[in-house]
Amino acid sequence: MAGILDTIKLAGSLVLAIPAALAGLEFLLVRGETLTGSVLVGLAVALVVAQQRLSSPTDVKGAVAKRITSAVTTDSDDEE
Repeated sequence: MAGILDTIKLAGSLVLAIPAALAGLEFLLVRGETLTGSVLVGLAVALVVAQQRLSSPTDVKGAVAKRITSAVTTDSDDEE
């Protein structure tokens, strides 16, 4: 289930990032405005990277729950 939600989040960020990247490439390659073009491409890349790297509040809850359950439970191999 998390894989589907991550894919939808990525698609949402790509909807915003792709037009910015294309506009940046147009500024870089066609118009010759390197500053504006590189800023737009950089913002598009930063948007996608931030969406992939940053965690949401629900991710934090899941990570805390996983740490607690792994700390409380023991493996049956360790007891033998």
